[in-house]
Amino acid sequence: MWALLDDSDNVTQVYSALPSKITINSRNYDKAELSAMSSSDKLAIKLYEVTPASRFNESYYVNSNPSYAKVSDKVVETITKESDKKLTDTNEVDENGVQTVTLGLKSVAKNKASTDASGLLRGFGWLIQRKVTAETAIPSDVITYMAAIRTDHAAIQTAIDGAADLDAFIALHDDTYKTVDGQQVVDVTARVNRWTSDASVKQHRR
Repeated sequence: MWALLDDSDNVTQVYSALPSKITINSRNYDKAELSAMSSSDKLAIKLYEVTPASRFNESYYVNSNPSYAKVSDKVVETITKESDKKLTDTNEVDENGVQTVTLGLKSVAKNKASTDASGLLRGFGWLIQRKVTAETAIPSDVITYMAAIRTDHAAIQTAIDGAADLDAFIALHDDTYKTVDGQQVVDVTARVNRWTSDASVKQHRR
């Protein structure tokens, strides 16, 4: 990232990369020329490299708009956490008086769990149809697997509902790790992603 400053060292423009074309003090520069310039030459025309800020995880937090300030020979980006995202749904009324609902993190996560469960069960419909139309038994391992997925889904929904605060909700999405032969490997898969393996029924999917 790069920032253009004015004579008072206020940031006037921020670029994600060196601009392809830019006019500074009535002088035109292209990207090739800017790339060839030394750091001191860039500073001389008030073009400063930006030290980017770390963003808070946007799955759970609302980030502020970035601000920029010159610090020595760099421009530093600052981003703060404006707020936590809400766990529960919010009922709102728009400017036309229409009632709307903004889904909270729990509802979004529960909807995803339902979608994931449906996806994991998809592919076995032909067995059910065959059972109904031809009285052909559904393989017992498929019946067991489908029941396990429904149990997993219920457990995930219960865990989401039971999260008392944002930290507890985030914990449901985090794997835990252990060290094996000097390497960090997943010990326990995050609760919201923990589903029964389909290894025994893959051959039945269509």
